[in-house]
Amino acid sequence: MRTRATAWLTAIDAALQTVEQTLWTARAGALAASDRATKAWDELEDGWLRLDGDLRELGAELGAWPRRCERLVGAGWMLAGVAASYRLHSTRAALLPEPRARAALERLHARNARRFAATSARQGAGMLKVGQLLSTRPDLLPEAWITELGRLQDAAPPVPFEALRQRIEDDLGGPLEAHFSVFDEQPVAAASIGVVHRASTHSGVDVAVKITRPDVRECLELDLDLLELFLESVKPLFPPTDYPTIVAEVRAMLRQELDYRVEAQMMERLADFFADRESVIVPRTLPELCGHDVLVSHFIEGRKITLVLDELRARRDAGDADAGARLDGILALLLETYARQILVAGVFQADPHPGNFLVTADDRLVLLDFGCTRTLAPPVRDRYLALMGAFLTGDGERLAALLSELGFATASGAPATLHAFAELLLGEFRAAMQNAGRGGLDAQAMLANAKQALARMQEDPVIRIPAEFVMLGRVLLSLGGLFQHYRPAIDYARPLLAVLAERVERAAQPS
Repeated sequence: MRTRATAWLTAIDAALQTVEQTLWTARAGALAASDRATKAWDELEDGWLRLDGDLRELGAELGAWPRRCERLVGAGWMLAGVAASYRLHSTRAALLPEPRARAALERLHARNARRFAATSARQGAGMLKVGQLLSTRPDLLPEAWITELGRLQDAAPPVPFEALRQRIEDDLGGPLEAHFSVFDEQPVAAASIGVVHRASTHSGVDVAVKITRPDVRECLELDLDLLELFLESVKPLFPPTDYPTIVAEVRAMLRQELDYRVEAQMMERLADFFADRESVIVPRTLPELCGHDVLVSHFIEGRKITLVLDELRARRDAGDADAGARLDGILALLLETYARQILVAGVFQADPHPGNFLVTADDRLVLLDFGCTRTLAPPVRDRYLALMGAFLTGDGERLAALLSELGFATASGAPATLHAFAELLLGEFRAAMQNAGRGGLDAQAMLANAKQALARMQEDPVIRIPAEFVMLGRVLLSLGGLFQHYRPAIDYARPLLAVLAERVERAAQPS
């Protein structure tokens, strides 16, 4: 299937490139005669009709496959249509004035983003998960895509409880009632990979039971193959970067999420790490009730972080100083928690979705969902620590050397793009540190920096990035957006300096 689809996309792409090159050549030669332009456009429309017919023929063929491949028809049809529409836009742009071509591209981005988001929400599994991941990458996708995909964060479809009951009984062995005295059939959370229910054990422990969705493995691999083919066909239209590394890292991380035994290990590792910090809670697992498809952990009462922050921001903006102080404290704790995971523990929760953070009644932070977790070897951790120091002190020469050591590389080999890339991710945090207590991050400055960095990346693209930075960059961008939205008046340097002190203290301890 994949070989045939690749050949099919390659043939379409080659045909469209031929038409596109012909029209751009004609434009360069000042195509002025209206009858020639009309003829060229008529030929293009004829080409589209032939392409549309081919797509429908492929859809009919796929529809005749076994029922398990029905999702491929919906997802494949949508992705092929999106890819073809972008290639056809590139061709049509040769016949339009530049302002009209830009406006048409913006409309196309919005239309295709809606199509992708709607299909992802309906299909679930890999389509939904990748859509959620992409929603936090404004460095890769146009604004219209980020807006539409952001709505996927809470779009996971429901699962009939009997299917989940069967999955639990198969994984743990024996009937559900043998393991739990009480089991709420209504989920407390539903994600793209798993569903969470509340229950109680026979020993009286209140627990959260996370179960993988039925058939998610087969669907995930199929979706990832389709998405990789799609990306290959449209990547010339998006900012140039190291797409092979991004695709490989996302594929590896999603496969890891399918084995709850790995997630349980990561969860216990971070629970141990934060055991001495009362302000941060990582729920402990119940190993005897954890398997490949089921993960059981202590249930922690709390509210979604954005719900708490929304309420506190409204009260702060109405003049409640105590609410403002609480908001500042929660976000400072979140920043320190991630800095400690990345720079001290060497393992971090790489899915900073607001639903994965709870706030307790006494403003403690609860970390959830460790399926998407990344580890950093000590030498890599040390380089990122040094990178932070070089960036905050403005040592450009040291910064460029460290980025190179970590594995970043540009097409030209020059460091200017890497500096711009770092500025996009961390620049506003540095500015906030220098202006602590004066209103948080500057949205206009952040937007200006982003445009400047993206323009630089177009001129001299980053052609290689280290694998761990795919998820690390996602974390930094997500946290940056959260801080920009809630504008905490905090000293950003304080939690980072606390992490530096902890690193020094741990290094001095005998091994």
